[in-house]
Amino acid sequence: MSVAEVQKSAESRMGKTIDTLKADLAKIRTGRAHTGILDHIHVEYYGNPVPLSQVGNVNLVDARTISIQVWEKNMASAVEKAIRDSDLGLNPIPMGDNIRVPMPALTEERRRELTKVVKSEGEEAKVAVRNLRRDANDGFKRLVKDKAISEDDERRAQDVVQKLTDRCVTEIDKLVAQKEAEIMTV
Repeated sequence: MSVAEVQKSAESRMGKTIDTLKADLAKIRTGRAHTGILDHIHVEYYGNPVPLSQVGNVNLVDARTISIQVWEKNMASAVEKAIRDSDLGLNPIPMGDNIRVPMPALTEERRRELTKVVKSEGEEAKVAVRNLRRDANDGFKRLVKDKAISEDDERRAQDVVQKLTDRCVTEIDKLVAQKEAEIMTV
């Protein structure tokens, strides 16, 4: 393994950490309707759990309402039950083969709880990025021990990984700040 390979591996894994954070933050409700909120809900379909998007069309009706047009009439009750049983606190309204999901308004207390959740998600992402930095630095130390690179090369490589880590932490902070602002706007 070379210095470039270790750096490339660290960079791609840090990018994946940021992508995961973005996906996790998208699941946190802000009081506005967002079809991504329902992405992790699975519906029982002939004995198998399948994603909600595979049993119907999920669309936005307006800023506070999601509509689900199920493809099979008998699936409407299963979709409604899956949404009701999820941890999202949503109350779907069945209308034949169409289900409306109004987004309840967030209270000030709930908004503050959600910002704490957002901060903890951001902190977990930072820890993951720092662990990746440590793994990369350990890789550089192994290369020095194996006499594949000099200590000067190791220091330069560690500086590059540190700059990458700083850039990722800054991006994480920016994502967390944007989500907090989104949650706190009424």
